[in-house]
Amino acid sequence: MPILETRGLVKRYGSVTALGGLDLSLEPGVIGLVGANGAGKSTLIKILLGLIDATAGTAEVIGYDVVAQGPLLRQFVGYMPEHDCLPGDVSATEFVAHMAQINGLSRSAARERTAETLRHVGLFEERYREMRGYSTGMKQRVKLAQALVHDPRILFLDEPTNGLDPAGRDEMLDLVRRTGNEFGISIIMASHLLGEIERVCEHLVVIDAGHLMRSGPIREFTATTGTLAVEVDGDVSALHQRLREAGLEAAHEGRQVLVALDGEAAYDIIRDACDDLGVGLVRIELLRRNLEDIFRERAGEGVHAAS
Repeated sequence: MPILETRGLVKRYGSVTALGGLDLSLEPGVIGLVGANGAGKSTLIKILLGLIDATAGTAEVIGYDVVAQGPLLRQFVGYMPEHDCLPGDVSATEFVAHMAQINGLSRSAARERTAETLRHVGLFEERYREMRGYSTGMKQRVKLAQALVHDPRILFLDEPTNGLDPAGRDEMLDLVRRTGNEFGISIIMASHLLGEIERVCEHLVVIDAGHLMRSGPIREFTATTGTLAVEVDGDVSALHQRLREAGLEAAHEGRQVLVALDGEAAYDIIRDACDDLGVGLVRIELLRRNLEDIFRERAGEGVHAAS
């Protein structure tokens, strides 16, 4: 059964159409959601969370209609908002336990789950401190904890690495990955950083101008390019020239030569050229496209790497 499904979903703000008849069906997993500014990504999340109503169409999350069964659905949904929303004068334990009770857990169950969840996100030792003294990374972990504490079936993460330094981003992405893998929770992660989507998600959804542009497994977006990267220790320019003389399409880029793969004979030509020139072959590999490359290519079509 799809974890999420929309049919003809429309949202208009006056004369502006944010969603223009969106049809989307997603299976359980860790899913990345990207789109240009004004693409309708945030509007879609708000409709799925029941925060705003659609103008037309229907949406279901884990089999529940977001309008007719909204209160029932929300006990199975976790949400980590982008912006800072934490009360500074209470501890993480107090706040997360309160959120657990709001989501239907008894007082004793809420405290037990809070301890487990704060341990999972790496805040167990700091759980009794007032959150006003927390770093940005710690606050992001609290937001993730409150989204997880009631053991939801699906988790919406809006820019989960917002404001974090590189080390903090790595730690948060590892938490997201482990949450999906170890707990079996489906995750919809919105991010403007395509490298994060590529590292964490199994599936990618691209929305532009309120319409679905593409949806599919990450591997379909990042297929091999047909280009060999040849890195050598020695005269790269000489190797570049030799390969071109041998009839290969090649380009010089830093310490490597990029070679269009035209049959298996290219490998033998590269090997022999390196041997003849006395340069050391450090690395030869078939390049894969990454999401940044794809979005740069499509920039002229109105799909960018922005959130």
